[in-house]
Amino acid sequence: MNIQAVEAVFAIARHLSVELAETEEAVREAQRLRHQVFCLERGILPGQPGQDLEQDEFDPCSRHVLLRHRRSGELVGTARLVLGASGGLPMLRYCDADILRDLPMHTVGEISRFALSKRCRPMGGAWEPLVRLGLMQGILRASLELGLTHWCALMEPTLLRLLRATGVRFVPVGPMVQAYGLRQPAVAPIDLVLADGRRRRPDFYGFVVGGCAEERRGLPAA
Repeated sequence: MNIQAVEAVFAIARHLSVELAETEEAVREAQRLRHQVFCLERGILPGQPGQDLEQDEFDPCSRHVLLRHRRSGELVGTARLVLGASGGLPMLRYCDADILRDLPMHTVGEISRFALSKRCRPMGGAWEPLVRLGLMQGILRASLELGLTHWCALMEPTLLRLLRATGVRFVPVGPMVQAYGLRQPAVAPIDLVLADGRRRRPDFYGFVVGGCAEERRGLPAA
């Protein structure tokens, strides 16, 4: 086990808390951070004149994850899990629906709107992949509550590599597509992600599953 990685994970856990949005105000917090990151900082989404929220029609059928700085209470990261059972997924705006034809859509969730604030750098140069693990902890927690079996996503190749480095492996499906830049469609059976992460990166696996009710799924300890 990588002792430095374990220490880094403990440092992230001390600095940051992982929450699921349970109120409309919490969802608006996530949408404000998305506006800051995607509309103002990166300029990849247009935003609406006079609005400080980035929102779309998929938000009402999503579970939103919030990553908060413990000391200041500032929101430093967010992501959402769009439910396939709702009848539509954002990635199918850009991809052929056939790439998901083998998935049980009623238990699929699409991970999207990964947004991290520039103002939080708790781990220096190594902070980003570890902070993303906090968002994955929230995504997993929501997925277990909802009984999901699969994740899908339309991700930047860089994000796929960052997640893979911390033991979260998605399988690319279909060609890259243009969706505010080149994105790779990818899927992941949740049970296989957990088994692979536990085997390859037990240091990170323990953190990702640590915020979940493991006894409900019989998840193995790290």
